[in-house]
Amino acid sequence: MGDKSNQKRKLILETSRKIFMEKGYKRVTMKDIVEACGISRGGLYLYFGSTGEIFTEVLKMESQETDDVFSGAITEDATASDILALLLKEQKKEILRKKNSLTVAVYEYFFENRPAKRDNLLRTRFDEAAAVMEKLITDGVESGEFYCEDPRGCARNIMYVLEGLKVAAQTMGITEKAVDSELLYIMQGLVTEE
Repeated sequence: MGDKSNQKRKLILETSRKIFMEKGYKRVTMKDIVEACGISRGGLYLYFGSTGEIFTEVLKMESQETDDVFSGAITEDATASDILALLLKEQKKEILRKKNSLTVAVYEYFFENRPAKRDNLLRTRFDEAAAVMEKLITDGVESGEFYCEDPRGCARNIMYVLEGLKVAAQTMGITEKAVDSELLYIMQGLVTEE
């Protein structure tokens, strides 16, 4: 793809992300995206064949941006507990974000499409995050910062708690105090007494 094509594709994805944040996944049409981007219907179909295809690419883009932001915030001398605190701080922002969140759209998309396990980006992302969390906990145990007999189980449990908090925030609402309490519980469960 040429530079102009890449710019057009990026415009479509960034504009679509805003629409998905505003409307969710199910209510977005190709017409919505055409109108918001100011391009022709044929121009859109040169790049993407459906809203599902666009949404999948938006998720990939969002995932890469999140990874980049998180990686850039970690200093060379950061300890396992520093990194865990940073990770939980970023998760808290996502949980409490009322606007500019893809959470509702993500669940609508996956409930509607039910991709196979190997094609499920949500599952893949969860498993990758759990693996990173497991490595972080293992490193913390080895350095004496954390105590944990089952880093893999603990990591998956933390990821399920975080995912549950995201759903709770979107469906029934959750206070910052409640989120802080859950995140503190996670930290207290790992950090060793000195």
